[in-house]
Amino acid sequence: MESAPPASPTLPPGYRPYDYEDPFEDLVGPMGYRVDGDSISFAFRSDGRHANTGGTLHGGMLMTFADFALCLTAVWDQPGEKCVTVSCNCEFVAAGQPGDVIEATGEVTRRTRSLAFVRGQLSAGGRLLLTFSAIVKRLPGARAGVPALPAAGRAMTEG
Repeated sequence: MESAPPASPTLPPGYRPYDYEDPFEDLVGPMGYRVDGDSISFAFRSDGRHANTGGTLHGGMLMTFADFALCLTAVWDQPGEKCVTVSCNCEFVAAGQPGDVIEATGEVTRRTRSLAFVRGQLSAGGRLLLTFSAIVKRLPGARAGVPALPAAGRAMTEG
């Protein structure tokens, strides 16, 4: 007797997928975003696929989600721009559990002509799991088919 296929993962209410193809993120996701005024946040619903051998969320999954969040934080209000991660530092603060909704927030601390500096955090139920800081290389031209997110109107230092 065959078992039923696992339920399709869903995004937490209020979050939507960022419409582009990323085979790895598609495999471990879905991961979504939500724009609220001049800020953006991110979330995914963790499940057993994201666990390590100790039964908690795998650090690699949390780092993958941090990379998703930091890149979109860097470019979401920059129409026609994409980026690649140059450097990413993560500090694990607490373990998450499969079934947790993992949320991320971030901010651009500086933007130059070629780089953006981003920092943020991941949490579950208000409990801090991971902090991150990163540098991304700014690249012209969004991927084909990627919608522009609403501009936030934030003032950033250009230099």
